[in-house]
Amino acid sequence: QVQLVESGGGLVQPGGSLRLSCVASGRILLITLMGWYRQAPGKERELVASLTRGGSTNYTDSVSGRFTISRGNGKRSVYLQMNSLKPEDTAVYYCNVHTLTGHYWGQGTQVTVSS
Repeated sequence: QVQLVESGGGLVQPGGSLRLSCVASGRILLITLMGWYRQAPGKERELVASLTRGGSTNYTDSVSGRFTISRGNGKRSVYLQMNSLKPEDTAVYYCNVHTLTGHYWGQGTQVTVSS
């Protein structure tokens, strides 16, 4: 079983920054893809950013240039640095990890951007 624990969410003013963290534990054979999704009230869950094992990144257009996804040195953690936050970034953010045996979700962390 694989567990993902997220942290780093909170309340921030427009223009501020937050850094989300996700640490994976359990029986992990090989992580092939790590990513962050978000879901705002009344909306579908959407991909925010992803990072392949080889280091390739992908961002949704609305966050490109403001958010950066990165992987920890231990390879079992993934981060999302969020700068220049906007009210429309308000959502529950979920960590997602793909391994050779399946894909897994974290419990989510709330990010609220408001003055």
